[in-house]
Amino acid sequence: MSKPPAPKQPLPTREEIIQFISDNPGQSGKREIARAFRLDPEQKRTLKKLLREMAIDGSIKKTRGKRYAEPSQLPDVAVLQVSGLDSGGDPLARPVTWDDNSEPPLIFMAPERRGQPALGVGDRVLARISETEPGIYRAKTIRQISAAQPQVMGRFEIIDGVGRIQPTDRRAKGEMVVRAGDELGAQPGDLVRAEIIPGKRLGLSQAKVTERLDALDGPGSISLIAIHSRDIPTEFSADALKQATDAGPTKLGDREDLRTIPLVTIDGADARDFDDAVWAEPDTDHNNKGGWHLLVAIADVAGYVRPGSPLDRDARQRGNSVYFPDRVVPMLPEALSNGWCSLVPDEDRPCLAAHMWIDRTGLLLRHRFVRGLMRSAARLTYEQAQAAEDGDLDETTAPLVETVLAPLYGAYQSLILARDERGVLALDLAERQVKLAEDGSVQSILERPRLDSHRLIEEFMVLANVAAAEALEKKRQPCMYRIHDQPSAEKIDSLSQFMESIGLRFARGQVVKPIQFNQILRKVAGTDLAHMVNQVVLRSQARAEYNPNNIGHFGLALRRYCHFTSPIRRYSDLLVHRALITGYGLGEGGLPHHAEDFEELGTHISDTERRAAAAERDAIDRYTASFLADRVGAPFNGTVNGVTRFGLFITLDETGADGLIPIRTLPNDYYDHDENLHTLTGRDHGLKYHLGQNIEVTLVEAVPLTGGLIFGLVDSLEHAPSMRGSGFHRRPQGGRPKPKGRGRGGGSPRKSGPKPGGKRRS
Repeated sequence: MSKPPAPKQPLPTREEIIQFISDNPGQSGKREIARAFRLDPEQKRTLKKLLREMAIDGSIKKTRGKRYAEPSQLPDVAVLQVSGLDSGGDPLARPVTWDDNSEPPLIFMAPERRGQPALGVGDRVLARISETEPGIYRAKTIRQISAAQPQVMGRFEIIDGVGRIQPTDRRAKGEMVVRAGDELGAQPGDLVRAEIIPGKRLGLSQAKVTERLDALDGPGSISLIAIHSRDIPTEFSADALKQATDAGPTKLGDREDLRTIPLVTIDGADARDFDDAVWAEPDTDHNNKGGWHLLVAIADVAGYVRPGSPLDRDARQRGNSVYFPDRVVPMLPEALSNGWCSLVPDEDRPCLAAHMWIDRTGLLLRHRFVRGLMRSAARLTYEQAQAAEDGDLDETTAPLVETVLAPLYGAYQSLILARDERGVLALDLAERQVKLAEDGSVQSILERPRLDSHRLIEEFMVLANVAAAEALEKKRQPCMYRIHDQPSAEKIDSLSQFMESIGLRFARGQVVKPIQFNQILRKVAGTDLAHMVNQVVLRSQARAEYNPNNIGHFGLALRRYCHFTSPIRRYSDLLVHRALITGYGLGEGGLPHHAEDFEELGTHISDTERRAAAAERDAIDRYTASFLADRVGAPFNGTVNGVTRFGLFITLDETGADGLIPIRTLPNDYYDHDENLHTLTGRDHGLKYHLGQNIEVTLVEAVPLTGGLIFGLVDSLEHAPSMRGSGFHRRPQGGRPKPKGRGRGGGSPRKSGPKPGGKRRS
C-alpha cells in the first residue's frame, strides 16, 4: 500500500520571510527560503513573485548574488559620502541613501589605489561594500562621483550686519564672509561647519554654512570645539542605549566569589569611572620567602557588551573614551560606564581577575585568571592612599592601613625592583591639569603631582597586562598587543648629534636599549637641561600602537605586553578580555566563532586613540589660552621647547602653556636653522637660540577659539639691529640675501597624558 502524500506546507507569510532573512544575513536567496519552508515547484513560482513585490515595496532589498537582506543592511554597491577623517587621515563614510530609522553604520574606506585622488570630507564615491563582521563595514572606491568643496569649522558672528566665520583652526587664514541667505539659520555664537566658496576675489574669502553644531555660550564650548573638530562620536544609537538601560546585576553562578577579599580602587579625585581594584598579601608559600600574592580585578565589561551587539558596534566605532576637564565622551553609555561596570564600594560587581604571584624581586612566577564577583571595600584617591602611607589617616583609610594598604605598598616595592632591573625608559615630563571653577571657567592650571600611589597602581596594572599577554600566548588565543618599536636609526643619529652639541655623549650600538636613554636622563636630572633633554628623548621615540603581531614594548622593556586593565574606556582591553574568556572557558562573552580581523582592528583603535589624545590636547590648549587671555602684555619666564625655521616654541614655567615667538619678531638678521642641533643662529649679530634655553617673554596674543598663544621677547640685546624683521632668510651665493616664505605657528610635540586620575597610556 503506497504512502499518502506529505501534507503541503503553507506558503510563508511576509513576516516569516523577513524573520528568516534577519536570522540568516547574507545567506537568504530564493533557493534557501524555499528549502527552509519546504515549498513545492508551484509554491516556488509564487514565492518568486512575492519576493519581487516585497523588494519593490521596500520590505526587503535585493543584493548582489541574488540574495535578499533587510532594508537596514547595506547593499554590496552604493553611493557613499565621506563624513569624516580619523586621526590618521583615513576617510570614514556613510551611505547617501538610508531609509531606516536607526543611525546609519559607519564605513571604513580602504586606502586609495595608486592614481586615485585622496578622499576628503564631503566627497561622494561609488563604492563596493563588504561586511567584515556584523555591523562593521569596509568599502573600496569604484569611482569618485563628486568632490567636496573645502570646508572650515568656526564660530558664526555678525559684524556690521554681515555674517562672519572665525575659524577654530589656528592654521586657517583670517575670517570668512557669509552672504545673506547662506547662514542656514545660524545665530551669533554658534559653532558651524561651512563650505568655502571657490573663486579669486579681493578681501575676505566667502563661505556657506552647511551645518549648525552647537551654541558656544560658555566655557564648556571649548570641549565642544575639540569634539567636533576631531569628529568624535557623541551620540549612542537607540539600540545601544536600550541595551545599557536594560542591563542589571550579575549573579554569582559559576564565578569565583571574591567578595570577602578587601579589594580597593585607587584613582584620581576627578576620575569618572572605577574599573580596576587591587589587593595584595604576603605569599604563604615557604619556597617564596618575601614574595607576594597580588590580585587585580577588572570590571567584566564583556559580560554586558557582547560581540556584534549594538553596544559593541558603538564601542568599536569610538575605540576609547575621551577625557576633557569638564566632561567625558565615554566609550560605553553611562548606565554601564558609571553603573554596572564601575567598581563602586559596597556593591557586588562582576569582574575578570588576575591572581599573580611574584618573588621578592618582583619577578612574575605564575598567574591565574578567573571570572569573579567582587565587592569593593573602598574608593580611595591617590592623595588619600599616599597620605595614609605617610601616616596621615582619615576615616576611610584608618581601618585599611595595616590589612590592605601596607601589603599593597610592600608588593609595590618588589615591583619597583623588577622595573629598575628591566631598565624602563624613565622620562620625567610634567602634565598640565586644568582646574575649573563652578561656573566652568578656568580656576588654575597646575602640574599634576606624581606620587608613589600613582606608581603603585601603574606597576600593578603593568604586571596584570604582562600576565594577560602571557596567558593568551599559552592558551593560543589571539592577542591585541600593545607594541612600541625601538627608535629609528635616523632619529638615533639626530639625537646623538644633538647630545654632542650640549656636551653629552649618547652611546650608539646595534641594539638600542632604554637604559642608554636613562643614563643621559640621570646625568641632567636636577639641572637646567633636564626639561630639554627629556623632550628631545621623547621626540626620538616611536609611537606605541595596537597590533596582533608582537614586537615587544621598547619603553617598558617587555617582550610581551597588552592592555587588560581598562575595558570600560578602551576597546583593546575588551578584546583581550574576550580572548581570555574563550581561552580559559569562562562562559559567555568570549571571542566570536568567526575570526576577528585583529590587524584591521588594531589600526582602527590606534587611530581612535591618537584622535582622542589630539582632542584632549586641543582642549587643554584652548582652556589655557582662555585662562591667559586677560594677561596679554604680562611678562613670563619660559623655556624654548622647539626650534623651527619659522620661530621658537616656548613653554611657560608657570602654567606649562605652549606658544610661538614668530621669527619675524626676533632681532633683525638672517637666521640659519639647524634641524639636528635645534638652533636658530643669526649670521650678522651671532645671536643663537637653542632648545632648552631659558627666556623671558611677553604674552602678545591669546586666542581661546583656536588655543593659539603668541609671545615676544621682553628685551632685545643692545647690539642687535632694530626689529625690521622680514622673516627667515638664507643668503644665496653671489648676491644679496633673499627672504624665504615664513612658516606658520602651531603646536609642539608633547607626551600624551593619562586619563583623569593619572593612569598613563603605555
